[in-house]
Amino acid sequence: MAEAFFHRDGERFIPGDTARGPWDREALHGRVISGLLAHAVEERHGDAALHVARLTVDMFRVAPFAPVEVVTRPAREGNRIRVIDATMLAGGAEVARASAVMLRHAEPPPGHVWSPPSWEAPPPEALAPPAHEGRHPFDPAWDTRNIAGGAGAPGPRRSWLRQTGDLVEGVPASPLVRAAAAADFANPLSNGGDAGLNFVNADVTLYLHRLPVGEWIGFEVASHQSASGVAVGECTLYDVEGPIGRSAVCAVAQIQRRG
Repeated sequence: MAEAFFHRDGERFIPGDTARGPWDREALHGRVISGLLAHAVEERHGDAALHVARLTVDMFRVAPFAPVEVVTRPAREGNRIRVIDATMLAGGAEVARASAVMLRHAEPPPGHVWSPPSWEAPPPEALAPPAHEGRHPFDPAWDTRNIAGGAGAPGPRRSWLRQTGDLVEGVPASPLVRAAAAADFANPLSNGGDAGLNFVNADVTLYLHRLPVGEWIGFEVASHQSASGVAVGECTLYDVEGPIGRSAVCAVAQIQRRG
């Protein structure tokens, strides 16, 4: 098992080496930001009668590789809809924020609503792990199985992703936290091209109609569009039983440093 992304020290979360980001080793990875915000929302406001149907994370400032705190508050506590706001602080400065929409479980309504067909993809255990050269320091924390259209390849892209360690040391990652931490993968998968990934995302929005089953989350690029250095990418998300939701990002052009 990989090192946990954070360990807890009172109200602070201390990052481990695997929490470093691919753009800047002295900054936190976007995946651990969204994962930690989801963890705080679920830990403090979770309710078995409610489902987190949407989580939007704004990453409007570089989050330094340093201890962080998360502050949460209810924005709305209705009978069927609950909205929770969360803020991530580093050195007292706000570096990211999230809004979680929680909906009350109910009996399915009558009738049939059309849905697109599920993907046909081999299970992750049937696929070989990728060969890694020049690994990023966060690679051991993530396990991938490419299905189609790998990095730099033209055409649609599909891949399985699995978090291999705890988000917070000693706290097994819940299905929600696994989905939230993985959701940022929509950026490299949908916005990467034959010259690599040259868009850095400023947000991630995760929609879930149900929680994932098991550790693996599948990504299938649903859309990429860009103009004037601004991109929007979207992936359909799956688990081993079928579709679970969508992840979307907006991103700005930034040439990634090599080597």
